[in-house]
Amino acid sequence: MSTPVKESTGLRMGRPFGIPVYVSPTWLIVAAFITITFQPQFADMLPGLTEAASYAVALGFAVLLYVSVLLHELAHCVVAKHYGLPVRRITLYLLGGVSEIEREPETAGREFNVAFAGPLLSLGLAGIGALAEAFVVPRGGLAQVLVWQLWLSNLIVGLFNLLPGLPLDGGRMLRAAVWKIKRDSGTGTVAAAWVGRGVAVAVVVVPLLMNVMAGQEPGFGSMLWTLVLASFIWIGASQALRVARVRARLPQLRARLLARRAIPVTAEVPLSEGLRRAREAGAGAIVVVDHEGRPIGIVNEAAVNATPEQRRPWVSVGALSRALEPSLVLGADLEGESLLDAMRGTPASEYLLVERGGEIYGVLATADVNRMFTGV
Repeated sequence: MSTPVKESTGLRMGRPFGIPVYVSPTWLIVAAFITITFQPQFADMLPGLTEAASYAVALGFAVLLYVSVLLHELAHCVVAKHYGLPVRRITLYLLGGVSEIEREPETAGREFNVAFAGPLLSLGLAGIGALAEAFVVPRGGLAQVLVWQLWLSNLIVGLFNLLPGLPLDGGRMLRAAVWKIKRDSGTGTVAAAWVGRGVAVAVVVVPLLMNVMAGQEPGFGSMLWTLVLASFIWIGASQALRVARVRARLPQLRARLLARRAIPVTAEVPLSEGLRRAREAGAGAIVVVDHEGRPIGIVNEAAVNATPEQRRPWVSVGALSRALEPSLVLGADLEGESLLDAMRGTPASEYLLVERGGEIYGVLATADVNRMFTGV
């Protein structure tokens, strides 16, 4: 299962194919769950084992299962890197693994291939394991039991990830298909996200109906696990819908349209005087310039608002400004994703917008950009 994530926390395990791999502390929870859940099964299938040995085998199975999950995620990442997409990391956590691919594929076909690579590898591992169990591994021993459990688990992982709803791999494949047909990635995202919400409901409802039809009470552990999985799918699908709505507004995101008119003042000018000049000029921002008129800083709006009225004659605009680093100077022609990428590079509350010749156009406030997406 692949989805963007925030900064990873956990133990770094290595860099296969140059991709950092982390194991989240939450993996310990699922490792304990798998160990406790599968220990009775291993004890029944291998009656010669002591209780401690059956727990050790169950724990070994949990580790091997997550190695399979890692291979699943690596398949996504290797295909992504083949297409020139930067991959930040892989994290193994409570519900499996996530691959942080920093940019979306440029075409629907590439999106489909990146998404399909993971389930294809899991199903391939299941096929290899089934053949190994049938023709290679000795019958009735520990190796045969582990191989059987592993290929069956990989089969389940592969098929589960093919369910056609975001954030699962099958959802990304559905998104790619709709994208290809409609020639619009946003439409594909919305369709796959709504299907994902349906899948989340089905993950809970279908097992319940099967238990009712069989006249059985659902087990607490299995019910808890299905609720966790359903919550993961529902939250991921909802996040995808929000992202689609944000992207739908990107064409309206233009630096020139959002810019505030700015006046230049030197650093020693009192704040009260700078604000008076801004009011008279109908400006919404103040740029600090040197005595030759070159911009050197932007006055921070939050700092201005936090300065009491009576102190403003005694505080200089320079004291409330942020030094103008090169990354805080943006082209006035930036728009859409390019503008957001430039802002993400150096997070700040204000940016100086300049014309191609270097002339000051105005100031872009992050708050004004955020207001465009309020309620999304």
